Amino acid sequence: MEVVKKYSEPELVRLLRQRSQHAFSYLYDNYSGALLSIILNIVNDEELANDVLQEVFVKIWKQGDTYDSSKGRLFTWMLNIARNASIDTIRSRGYQNSKQNRELPDDSSAIAGTNELRTDHIGLKKIVYNLKEEYRILVELSYFQGYTQDEIAKMLNIPLGTVKTRLRTALIQLREIIKP
Repeated sequence: MEVVKKYSEPELVRLLRQRSQHAFSYLYDNYSGALLSIILNIVNDEELANDVLQEVFVKIWKQGDTYDSSKGRLFTWMLNIARNASIDTIRSRGYQNSKQNRELPDDSSAIAGTNELRTDHIGLKKIVYNLKEEYRILVELSYFQGYTQDEIAKMLNIPLGTVKTRLRTALIQLREIIKP
């Protein structure tokens, strides 16, 4: 029977900086599930989310020495890497092109059987897609994925006032598009 080693956070950080494969395996085994769920919330495509997860762990491996415990916990640092990689992915031209080329179901039978209210079922996502990218990303993060304006400002590394102004402008534009 194999004994599974548990690491304290400082010990894990030290071993990662020393490029310990055992510590990295431990990190992957214990945190990949949580990071994948964060990535899936943003990317919303399981195959692509798994690719992003692999990129995240490569970044963690390469940038392990940049972690600063005075700025937060190790998991928070990894979470931010995962969020940023996910946002970079959905902002990428290749991702945007693939989303444009996918067919959307037009009939309600394609969406039957779901218990949750999904905004794309009422055509709202199609309307939001008409916004400029800088507005569309903020609307998606705020209204479709549930992030606060403060979280969005931190994720995208833009001032909170800019987030508020852009969201307000986006809502005004959406009102104009929807107006009969």
